[in-house]
Amino acid sequence: MKPTDVKDPEYFHRVVDCQYACPAHTPVPEYIRLIAAQRYTDAYMVNWESNVFPGVLGRTCDRPCEPACRRGRVEEEPVAICRLKRVAADNKADIQDRLPVIPKKKNGKRIALVGAGPASLTVARDLMPLGYNIDLFDEQPAGGGFMRSQIPAFRLPESVLNEEVDTILHMGVVSHFTHYVDSLKALLEQSDYDAVFVGSGAPMGRDLDISGREAADANIHIGINWLASVAFGHVQTVGRRVLVLGGGNTAMDCCRTARRLGGEDVRVVVRSPFEEMKASPWEKEDAQQEGIPIYDNHVPKAFLVEDGKLVGMRFEKVKAVYEDGKRQLIPTGEPPVDMACDDVLVAIGQQNAFPWIERDIGIEFDQWQLPVVDKDTFQSTLPNVFFGGDAAFGPENVITAVAHGHQAAISIDLFCRGESVTQRPPPGVTLVSQKMGIHEWSYDNQIEDDARYRVPHANLDEALSDRSLEVELGFDAETAFHEAQRCLNCDAQTVFTEKLCIECDACLDICPTSCLSFVVNDDEESALRQKLRMPANNPDQAIYVSDNLATGRAMVKDENVCLHCGLCAERCPTAAWDMQQFYYSVSKAGEEVQP
Repeated sequence: MKPTDVKDPEYFHRVVDCQYACPAHTPVPEYIRLIAAQRYTDAYMVNWESNVFPGVLGRTCDRPCEPACRRGRVEEEPVAICRLKRVAADNKADIQDRLPVIPKKKNGKRIALVGAGPASLTVARDLMPLGYNIDLFDEQPAGGGFMRSQIPAFRLPESVLNEEVDTILHMGVVSHFTHYVDSLKALLEQSDYDAVFVGSGAPMGRDLDISGREAADANIHIGINWLASVAFGHVQTVGRRVLVLGGGNTAMDCCRTARRLGGEDVRVVVRSPFEEMKASPWEKEDAQQEGIPIYDNHVPKAFLVEDGKLVGMRFEKVKAVYEDGKRQLIPTGEPPVDMACDDVLVAIGQQNAFPWIERDIGIEFDQWQLPVVDKDTFQSTLPNVFFGGDAAFGPENVITAVAHGHQAAISIDLFCRGESVTQRPPPGVTLVSQKMGIHEWSYDNQIEDDARYRVPHANLDEALSDRSLEVELGFDAETAFHEAQRCLNCDAQTVFTEKLCIECDACLDICPTSCLSFVVNDDEESALRQKLRMPANNPDQAIYVSDNLATGRAMVKDENVCLHCGLCAERCPTAAWDMQQFYYSVSKAGEEVQP
């Protein structure tokens, strides 16, 4: 194999598994160290540069970083990355003096944002400092999109959401709330916008077309619409017996909200097996801790109506059968299951709806009625119209919408400057040695063996009696410090210099995971992986291959099991190994494109 090119910014980026897994590529180890040092405002700003909504995401993120966390390879659970983010948000000082300066003299370009969700707000946050004039349109009375309408206050306090949304709106965005854009053609023809960004989300909840649906309509509610009605004060109560259909996070929000609005017998009923529900494990756990049972493997067959009123639902019991990687739900043959109810909340999925986008203006739609959007530039087939968030590729989550917003802002800026949107600015990368002196390092290579710390919760009776009372209380400073110590500092990279190596094997002797090997190189990566002291059997994680050494062997490191402890560099008598901190920041609008 060819020697690894460690100058490629993406090589070490992939090794920082948590950051690489984050759609917005937030520098996770960096802000965790700052939290441990109680530099909360610094930690918050590291987050704000990348994910824009640290307080929101510290409570509601889907946490793609945590399954990727290297700590999960040596212990049962990963670092509580998401909840540490909240610590920074809850304890930061005033950040006004750290925000970008908004130029008073504008650049003459006008941008329209349709929808005030996380994608649109991210576009505004990136373009306002560049001198753009931005108009924001949303049918809701306040900004935030589905962060406001679909995430209950007991998970995301309104004060936290308002603060982070207003930080962006106060940059000078001209907001048009309670304003539904009913024609994109009219918006383009009647205004002099240089570009339009569509971040309108996936506003249509899926319905269930089974027997009794029409007759029971008054007591059947689409989950996302019902949550929005609760959020804006239009719904105050719910029936005593409530069935929630669906197995995603929206279903978990619906059932927990129903408990707080007076539901005494609230049940979640889902088609799939419990383990395959789309809801995050912690969301399912929180629902169950509030006394909400989850009935899996039940397929809805009919709404039961008596005298024109909904009285229950009928379900068929099924089992999951797998063949060639595909799942089928097969009836078990057991008698149907009837469950009594007063209200039903349908949370079986969301879909996009673009009735306000005419089909004759140059925007192509695919067979699922989604706009044809470039996955790198977020540009539609109408060059001055861009999409992002759920509106681009279907329902995802807040952090994915933020990532879309950053990239769309780059494209909008390039488009408005008359440059190619495909020539993107490179990421910012630094790689700095952590040596401080002889046998001294700027971080501790002792690996903590503490189990993951639990986030305290509010008293259950109090939480269920007040839907605005936040359930999770967050870490205090001491607990946050101990949880931060579980981080393995995966951005402190092991960098090898061939000309300094004397092949003494001291690094092999001290390595706690046997991730290092000195072997004869091989043309085939699969063969080389099997030559190592511990075969590197995870092809999704790179192996680090040096150039040939004096003996003809090469140093090969399995990045999958390296703990970044620095013991190899501390032990090496010639400094062939060095620990170098790697910092990767995603490119932003306004940065220069390299020729």
